[in-house]
Amino acid sequence: MQPLWIGTSWKMTKTLEEARAWTTALTEHLGGRAPEGVQPFVIPPFTATTTVAQILGQDSPVLLGVQNAHWEDEGAWTGEVSVPQAKDAGAQIVEIGHSERREHFGETVETTRLKVAAALRHGLTPLLCIGESAETKDAGESSAFILEQARGALEGLDAGRLARVVIAYEPIWAIGEKGRPATVPELVEPFAALGAEYTGRVQGLLYGGSVNLENAADLLGIDHVTGLFVGRTAWDVAGYRRLLEIGSAHAAG
Repeated sequence: MQPLWIGTSWKMTKTLEEARAWTTALTEHLGGRAPEGVQPFVIPPFTATTTVAQILGQDSPVLLGVQNAHWEDEGAWTGEVSVPQAKDAGAQIVEIGHSERREHFGETVETTRLKVAAALRHGLTPLLCIGESAETKDAGESSAFILEQARGALEGLDAGRLARVVIAYEPIWAIGEKGRPATVPELVEPFAALGAEYTGRVQGLLYGGSVNLENAADLLGIDHVTGLFVGRTAWDVAGYRRLLEIGSAHAAG
């Protein structure tokens, strides 16, 4: 049985000192072992990648990611970081296609496809983010929209490579400071669509968007949800530790 993926992206938060404190506290708490049935992961900003990697150590049960990476291995791409560079810094996961990257930095279906291929080429796990706007949701087109995003990014992958991908469904209307927590009924249809297409074919189908300690267990109970991708609730290490406990309890049945 595949583990539940429980992870967090710090986005543009945390100094090196704050990253050290969070990672050290988590590492000491886990004692070298992940909670039963759970795959933890953390995605810090680029500035903290190496620091977090060193504290976690080589045999850590916690996977380390980066929030973006370019599709080219090297070149004149000022301000960008390549997948080989991310891997060299200790990353095992590449987050791709977050809605903030799509809205503010021109991420497209084509560039997500290139980045997924680059991550797989270098042995890293692509964490593909998909999600629709409130307008798309209100028009009743959520499922069609997110399937189009996923299919476009994963086009051309054989079964072996597709099996290394993790998909995170993060509706735009539910994320960030202005987002509102989604209700379970609102998520049933999108995950039914994703599940019909990808359950058993990818490593995980995660939900992200205003996840908190009060709704985490209910979200994990939705059919086809196999993990959570969490923001602010997990930026405090105590919150993240509690989420891992919730995930482990759910995995135990």
